[in-house]
Amino acid sequence: MTTAIIDTSTANIASVRFALERMDAPYVLAATPEEAAGCARLILPGVGAAGPAMARLNASGWSAALREERRPVLGVCLGMQLLFEHSDESDVALLGLIPGRVERLDPGADGPWPHMGWNALDSLAEDEPLLAGIAPGERVYFVHGFYVAPGQHARAQTRYGAPITAIARKDNIAGCQFHPERSAKIGARILSNFIKG
Repeated sequence: MTTAIIDTSTANIASVRFALERMDAPYVLAATPEEAAGCARLILPGVGAAGPAMARLNASGWSAALREERRPVLGVCLGMQLLFEHSDESDVALLGLIPGRVERLDPGADGPWPHMGWNALDSLAEDEPLLAGIAPGERVYFVHGFYVAPGQHARAQTRYGAPITAIARKDNIAGCQFHPERSAKIGARILSNFIKG
């Protein structure tokens, strides 16, 4: 099964590509929905700001296509945030695939802004397929200054000043606020769960 990596031109595409290559997982880099037509799954990676990323998705036709998508989709970091309804970063409307709002993270006494580092996953949903073989307390790598507060679609959480949605899901649409492609064995397991699930 081939996976499409959606090209937002603002994404950490190289590290996602390298992670899939380490797994011997075939992939294509898809600038348009048509280029992903034969793929079984989609990854929406992202680094940077919500406004430019949404502008790219709108211009390429991906925004409209993702709103109708029935294949499994995994958003990564900014890519997860784009799955929600609105972002306070750039004050921009997002894809609206998962209910919720992206807000500026206030780390409080936990450390500097933005949040960069290894944090433990907790409040794991037992039936979440991305978390198969993952135990509470396993650490993954985060780089972000905005976040989604946990709600009904949170499947795992972490904390950095506030509780943070670490994994979200609604039906076939899922996202990781952290970078699984930079999270060593735990991240590789999560990516494998998505690719092979």
